Amino acid sequence: MGEIVTIEDPADPRLRDYVDLTDVQLRRRREPAEGLFIAEGEKVIRRALAAGYRMRSMLLTPKWIDVMRDVIADNPAETYAVSPDLAERVTGYHVHRGALAAMARKPPASAADLLATARRIVILEGIVDHTNVGAIYRSAAALGMDGVLLSPDCADPLYRRAVKVSMGAVFTVPYARLDEERWPDGLAAVREAGFRVLALTPGEGATDIREVAGRLPERVAVMLGAEGEGLTARALRAADERVRIPMAHEVDSLNVGAAAAVAFYALA
Repeated sequence: MGEIVTIEDPADPRLRDYVDLTDVQLRRRREPAEGLFIAEGEKVIRRALAAGYRMRSMLLTPKWIDVMRDVIADNPAETYAVSPDLAERVTGYHVHRGALAAMARKPPASAADLLATARRIVILEGIVDHTNVGAIYRSAAALGMDGVLLSPDCADPLYRRAVKVSMGAVFTVPYARLDEERWPDGLAAVREAGFRVLALTPGEGATDIREVAGRLPERVAVMLGAEGEGLTARALRAADERVRIPMAHEVDSLNVGAAAAVAFYALA
């Protein structure tokens, strides 16, 4: 059973994992380098533990102590009990859910390992918005995608906002990051593993995704690009086929999170 420690000093070094959670640039550098990520909210914390991530510590406001009592009992990590005001001073924002946990990352998976067992995968290029990444993961988990490959410049799926928006789906869908020098050349390895790479784009010449869904091979990879810019020309050239979601009422595109959900449903 972990010890519950009441902390009243926002400068207490034991709270270091939770400092400045709203400083995106700082957290993007620090968290992967130190092998940690932040799980926010009761459900997300429980899902991280269920997925086998080790807890480093937990930070709770008083009303959450009883709610998380079983988690405290089952884990040796210390729990820091703090006031809502102190939590806000440390993290930089009002912690609405009142429960945060610093978790240890697992060793990263390799693209080869992911491709060896998957049938349906997602490839993300240059998506830096953590909300979009979280939304895509949630749809990927719900709609039967087996894994995610990230371009070198994609946002961290374990960043707090992505984890929160995904409701912990980032813990259940395996992912791997492709090497910088191999993007998009690394997509050749995807095809060599037996996948047909479909680039989702509203551009001219793309095939209606409903038509493609009727003639899918056993293994399919769907590739999505960043909001606004979409997939780069190099990524489009590296794909086997370009596909589009048909639009009505002169709408030219969807948010990438919404487009991902439609594509996953059509292709799953």
